[in-house]
Order: sequence, then C-alpha cells, then structure tokens
Amino acid sequence: MKKSKSLLIITILVYSFLIGPLLIIAASSFSDTTYLKFPGEGFTLRWYEQILKVKSFGNAAKYSIIIAFAATGIALALGLPAAYALNRYHFKGKGVIKELFLSPVLIPVIVLGFVILRYVVNRFQLQALPSLLIGHTILSIPYVMRVVTASLANFDFSMEEAARILGAGNFYTFFHILLPNVKSGIISACIMAVINSFNNVSLSAFLTKAGVTVLPIEMMAYVEYHFDPTIAALASLLMVITLGVMLVIEKTLGLKSVV
Repeated sequence: MKKSKSLLIITILVYSFLIGPLLIIAASSFSDTTYLKFPGEGFTLRWYEQILKVKSFGNAAKYSIIIAFAATGIALALGLPAAYALNRYHFKGKGVIKELFLSPVLIPVIVLGFVILRYVVNRFQLQALPSLLIGHTILSIPYVMRVVTASLANFDFSMEEAARILGAGNFYTFFHILLPNVKSGIISACIMAVINSFNNVSLSAFLTKAGVTVLPIEMMAYVEYHFDPTIAALASLLMVITLGVMLVIEKTLGLKSVV
C-alpha cells in the first residue's frame, strides 16, 4: 500500500513536470496583457489573430511542412530497403552498416549542422532549401531505421517464402505481403520523423538563409524583438494540431499497439 502511494506521487510529479509547462504556455496565450505573463490578466483571442498577421510565420510554416515531408519521404525510401536487408540477410559488415545508418543520432546535432554547413553547403554552394532537405533527411533516417527495424524483427519471413512458392514475384511479395504486415511501424516511423524534422532547431539554425527559414527558427527570431503572447498562442496552436493528428491517426489506423 505504501509503495503504491509512493508510485502514485512519483507519477503525478513526473506528469506535472512534463505537462505543467505546456499548460502554462497555453494559459499565457489567452492573456490580455501586451507582454508574456503567467498568470495572465483578462481573456482575449487577439494573439491567435496576430499569428495570421505575421506573414513570416506563414512562409516559415510552408517551408517547414515541405522539408519535413520531403525529408521523411527520402528517409523512408532509403531506410526501408536498408532495414529490410539488415533484418532479412546475414552478410559481412552488417553491424558496421547498421551503426552507420544510426550514427546521426549519436552525433550532437550542433556538430552535425556545422559539418554539413562547412563541408557540403559551402563547398557546393547549395541554396537554403536543398541544404535543409539534406540535413533533415540525414536526421530522419535513424528514426525510420529504428522503428521499421523493430517492426521487421517481429515479421515472419517464412511468409515471403510461402508466397514465392505459390508463384508470387518479388514485387508482389514486397508490396502485398511484407508492407501490409509492417504498415503500422512505417506510419509510426514517418510520424516520428516528420515531428522531429518540423520541430528541429539546432540543425536548421546552421542551414537557413535569408528568405528561406523554418518555423522554429522564425519563432526564435520573433522572440528577439517581441515579447507578447503571440509565440505562446502559436506554440499552443501547434500542440493542438499535433495532438489532433495523433488522435486521428490512432483512431483510424490503430497505432496504439505500436506506440
């Protein structure tokens, strides 16, 4: 009984630590003061209206969405075959190749951003959009690899052999036997990669240029010159959108068993 009470207290403290700051930000976004304050004074929705008036937020959000989905698509195109080969076959150097694909998460993101800027962007004189796409793709591959590899570890590859014995070709087997059985893992990997790319700050700070920036960097730039609750309103809006997307996907695709 005493252990259960202690565990309950610890659980409440942990959830308070995780959720408390989010609730404070959400509450501050409705404050009627012209500066960020908690607890706020009064109630207003004008800071949510202000988001639409700041054109730079819209442009940055557009680039963030494009880069997040494009980087995730490329990472999936590279990571899915690699994860399949690493799970399906045994060959020399398998461990080295696996560590190579997962290495971006082992390197500090600031270091990774500097290396890409110094040895890729500057050397080949790349524009901001392809630079961000390369960086976010490299950062997304480990997330895709980890989740898809975990899903493939539970896949019975004898099903592939049975399909081939019955006359199915490699193309049909891959798309009609393998993919449906790991669909939840692939979707989970894509969600993680998109969210990680959309929220990334450290890497994006090295690769953005004038005229092309992502939303987290634009939010940081806005805070440098403004201290009104607009940022709290935008952060609250992003939290609601993320939560809504997760709930819809969980209800429609049944990701609870994977997550």
